[in-house]
Amino acid sequence: MKIQESAENYLETILMLRKSKGNVRSIDIVNELGFSKPSVSVAMKHLREDGYVTVNDCGSIDLTDKGLEIARRIYERHTLLSNWLMELGVSRETALEDACRMEHVISTESFEALKQHVFRVNKSDSK
Repeated sequence: MKIQESAENYLETILMLRKSKGNVRSIDIVNELGFSKPSVSVAMKHLREDGYVTVNDCGSIDLTDKGLEIARRIYERHTLLSNWLMELGVSRETALEDACRMEHVISTESFEALKQHVFRVNKSDSK
């Protein structure tokens, strides 16, 4: 099943917030993404119904195994793509924006090839 780009963004944001804050609530996502409270509430409802997140009685949001897998994949893509673009001389702001778009459309095959290329280049640079 193909997950929508917006859902991938929410899952990645939850992962990043969890790393920086520990506990994640809807208001944290509102503040991070700049979306309205109702929009985030609807998104969390859909993510919960689709089995990507759980929300406890206190409002704390956790990723399920399925949600965590997607969040990690998108975060890895975002990190590698943005760092690679910055190494090529792209400004930080543009690299982050472009990586955010690219991370959702690049195929697994192309991303893995790019990842291996970056690894080889970095390995040869460190010699």
